[in-house]
Amino acid sequence: MRTTVEPLEGNRVKLVVEVDESEFERAVDAAFRRIAREARIPGFRPGKAPRRILEARIGVGAARREALRESLPEYYEQAMVESAVDAIAPPEIDITSGQDGGPVAFDAVVEVRPKIRIPGYEHLRVTVPDPRVSDEEVDAQLERLRAQFGELSVVSRPARDGDHVSIDIAGSLGGEPVEGLTADDYLYEVGSGSIVPELDQQLRGAKVGDIFVFDVDHPDPDETRSIRLRVLVKEVKEKVLPEVDDEWANEASEFDTVAELREHLRSRLADIKPAQSRAALEEGVLAALVELVDEEPPATLVDAEIERQAQQLVTRLQSQGLSVEDYLEASGRSADELSRQLRQRAVDSVKADLALRSVAAAEGIQVTDEEIDAHIHQMAHQMGEKPADVRRRLHRADGALQAVRSEVERAKALQWLTEHAEIVDEHGRPVERGDLEPTARDEATEASPAEVDVESVHLQVASAEEQPA
Repeated sequence: MRTTVEPLEGNRVKLVVEVDESEFERAVDAAFRRIAREARIPGFRPGKAPRRILEARIGVGAARREALRESLPEYYEQAMVESAVDAIAPPEIDITSGQDGGPVAFDAVVEVRPKIRIPGYEHLRVTVPDPRVSDEEVDAQLERLRAQFGELSVVSRPARDGDHVSIDIAGSLGGEPVEGLTADDYLYEVGSGSIVPELDQQLRGAKVGDIFVFDVDHPDPDETRSIRLRVLVKEVKEKVLPEVDDEWANEASEFDTVAELREHLRSRLADIKPAQSRAALEEGVLAALVELVDEEPPATLVDAEIERQAQQLVTRLQSQGLSVEDYLEASGRSADELSRQLRQRAVDSVKADLALRSVAAAEGIQVTDEEIDAHIHQMAHQMGEKPADVRRRLHRADGALQAVRSEVERAKALQWLTEHAEIVDEHGRPVERGDLEPTARDEATEASPAEVDVESVHLQVASAEEQPA
């Protein structure tokens, strides 16, 4: 079999494939054997009729048509591999000769993955949260823990931010109560913004007995009517915090002194902050790389990525017993907004993929068989299966091993970019790469920032979401 590749307009190529008559004859012979298993020829058991008998009864043409139908996909796949064509869509195949006899030739026009250039990828500048722990951050962590042990005390003064007020709140829309906005003796922290910003504005300076009636916008942008809120202030309480001394430290934690507790908090931050900065570095590198991509990605790849992300969302929601409608209602989004968000994410994802492939090619990044094996072992571990079973499935699935190779190649390209990017903190100060290195404990688990277990004795001092991102 011989294959030549001709470039066409519109990010497409034409493969011209020629199959020798002797090679195609093997496909014809296989077609006759399949026909023999289904044909009923007097005097012969199924599958035992000789080819010459079948030729006499049905002719060679039927077998050639069967051979073309069965073998063309295999010839096409072989041509793709031999010519290293990276197709991203099904081909348009046109048989140009050999339907009635002789050698077989066909053209396959197919859309291919574009190869793009990324000028400036060598000099990316990425901003990450400062991985170094400051005294102010330790103080803030200590205050968070201290707040957990605060006690509320009734005061007679007007309410201010940080106070807790007991209120009766009633929301209505068109005279009908609004579910979730009606409660008696509701304890609300002034300044928290956990309901609507207008509520905090009304409660600042409020006294016991004050009644407020005001309107707020409906969270649904399609709803033009406002929600009316009626609020009665029944009690004002301030939070009284304990003194930060050794006695409190012993009560609040497993440590005997404030100094030991502060050192523990500093140690935990020293684990969390570099992990957050490493994650921010990768995200920042990808975002900066995508900004360098001027070309619009092929619609074929974008549509496939949208479908993949949508299926992931549906699967994730189903695992939580939720539907897409539940998700839209809870997030306050419309179906159109979700669709636009998925499309933008898909466009960025495809751009990042194409850009990483471009960097890998430009830098001569290669993937070894050992790296493929390591990746398959990682996949098997995540799926709870044996590596040999995963490898067998990859071998059976067309293009699966090549997809794994591409995934490892992109990961190495991303690693190259992170190693060569300029790193600064929020204030534009250079960040040393050594400050991003994980501790021995983190290297064992290498948890992402969102998964870091922020242990603080009896209480969780601060979740990763509370840290700067």
